Amino acid sequence: MATQIAETPMTQSQVCARLAEQNDAFRRREPAGGSGQWVFTSAIDDEGPEFLKACLEAVAGYDGFTEENDPYGTHEMGFMEAQGKKVWWKIDLYNLTYDGGAENPTSLADTRRVLTILFPTDY
Repeated sequence: MATQIAETPMTQSQVCARLAEQNDAFRRREPAGGSGQWVFTSAIDDEGPEFLKACLEAVAGYDGFTEENDPYGTHEMGFMEAQGKKVWWKIDLYNLTYDGGAENPTSLADTRRVLTILFPTDY
């Protein structure tokens, strides 16, 4: 008979740390970030392909997290500049069908990420 090992529930700080790791990996398009989509507003798209490329590179390399702009430490939103323009990005966590929030957000098998790139005026 196989022995089952019960998983110890994670503390809130462990959940936040795991989400930060997963969100960072998703932004870098690494497998440890799970599955999901990258989207951007029409205003971002209107700036043209070179601007979009600059945004994508800036999002992937972003490391400007502070206690002030990331109080829970989940790395789910960033504020940056691309080609001299202020740009924001935000990661939202959904269920597998994208019609509701993720019930188990730290589970890559049960969660899909959507990263949105936008101007502050789009919010």
